[in-house]
Amino acid sequence: MIDLNSLQEKFYKIYGNENRAPLLFFAPGRVNLIGEHTDYNGGYVFPGSLNFGTYLMIRKTTDSYVSFHSDNLDYTARVSFNDLKTKHNNEWVNYPLGVIEQLLKRGLKPGGMELLYSGDIPNGAGLSSSASIEIVSAYAFNKLWQGQISMLEMIKLSQQAENEFVGMNCGIMDQFAVGMGASNSGLFLNCDTLEYQMVPLHLSDYKILISNTNKKRKLTDSKYNERRAECEQAVADLSKNKGIKNLSSLSLDEFQESRSLIHDPVILKRATHVISENQRVLEAVQAIRNGDLREFGKLMNESHDSLRYDYEVSGVELDTLVEEARKIPGVLGSRMTGAGFGGCTVSLVKESEVEKFMDLVGKNYQLRTGLQASFYLPDLGAVPAEIELKKQAEDEAKAEEE
Repeated sequence: MIDLNSLQEKFYKIYGNENRAPLLFFAPGRVNLIGEHTDYNGGYVFPGSLNFGTYLMIRKTTDSYVSFHSDNLDYTARVSFNDLKTKHNNEWVNYPLGVIEQLLKRGLKPGGMELLYSGDIPNGAGLSSSASIEIVSAYAFNKLWQGQISMLEMIKLSQQAENEFVGMNCGIMDQFAVGMGASNSGLFLNCDTLEYQMVPLHLSDYKILISNTNKKRKLTDSKYNERRAECEQAVADLSKNKGIKNLSSLSLDEFQESRSLIHDPVILKRATHVISENQRVLEAVQAIRNGDLREFGKLMNESHDSLRYDYEVSGVELDTLVEEARKIPGVLGSRMTGAGFGGCTVSLVKESEVEKFMDLVGKNYQLRTGLQASFYLPDLGAVPAEIELKKQAEDEAKAEEE
């Protein structure tokens, strides 16, 4: 847990004037349990928000500048109102700047601000640090400048900020999961209609365990946008007889009947993953509702294998973590989570085997890759919120008593 009192001290060290306290906001990260690379294809996903994420300390100023600092990254910026639409190469400040641009388009005009971000989401881990920054920024700016923007609109504008300002053609899953979490639940979302349901996760004596490859990756440097283009080509091919809106317009049976329309074997593999993954999400949600964790784990395994062989977004590090995880008794399923090309895996592990999992998977992963994995046992269901510093002190005192 981040020490927010220390963060406040750092805020004053950077910006001065201890007589004017900043406000504090939080937005979680997310882990996707199943449903990968389906969101921008209008498909189904099943993520959950995490109990760690991004904190933002923020204070109004009377000048015409927005100042950006991070407790995690070295890059800083002091941006005048005239330069708010100027992109800063590939720096992290593009995420909140993109949010500001979207707010301006909606008629909300933020004034001068001093910002200090701090997060406990590992950078480049595929747990949506970017969406967390976007949502905490939108939430804070909306509150600070008395906007009337709903959470759903904040989710949409955050995605648009990433698409249009940052240049990352992400779907809406990350922002939706960050903005709409619920305690101990997964978010069953139709990314085409934005219809969603919260599905309670009754995991009995099993735990969600996240394993980080610690292989850094940047989505804009990956083949993410290439995969989107390949999916668009698949839609064009499949629309030769009957037009479809996106790949998720087809059921698995309908795809089998029309797959001969795709002649490029690579494009066919991409479409096969997306449409079969949609079906896996539907089956996985039903398995959770039925309390069938073994079936859910089986579908997690099938998801990873499809991402590895059909969508080709995995990699040696992710595959090694998954292979080693599946060797551990008590592991029902393991798969990569996020866009791929590095980042994390998510596994469903019997609680009594968690320590063994972290020990053996960690050792074997390091032997095979030379990298040291990190492991997290998250609680699911955190939501964006404004936080009082004194409340953290009370929570810490209560935790010590327990």
